[in-house]
Amino acid sequence: MKPRIRISDAEWEVMWLVWEKPPGTASEITDRLVEKKGWGVRTIRTLIERLVKKQMLRTEVDGKRYLYWPRVTKEECVQKESRSFQERVFGGEPAAMLIHLVKQTEFSPEEIQELQRILSEKKD
Repeated sequence: MKPRIRISDAEWEVMWLVWEKPPGTASEITDRLVEKKGWGVRTIRTLIERLVKKQMLRTEVDGKRYLYWPRVTKEECVQKESRSFQERVFGGEPAAMLIHLVKQTEFSPEEIQELQRILSEKKD
């Protein structure tokens, strides 16, 4: 059974690091987040423990090290969070969300071309 995807903003920070380079050791994750966010070691360890309890991370003991692997993909989490955001903020209307995002975003010529290609494929 897949774990229920529901993570906090702070937990996302831990997940990004583990997705980037699995497995992540507790000390690698802690060191990077202390440097990046200035969080305390206990706070980071608590976030990791929560993600293990939520079945978002799996852990393995390797000597004195704890190794962490993602149990869900980045794509699964992004998809779930996107759907949740769409429901809460745009009343479940994907077109309203996309129109808003397109209007509010600066795009490179390459990104515009890619968006046009995707929309053209949808039209066909």
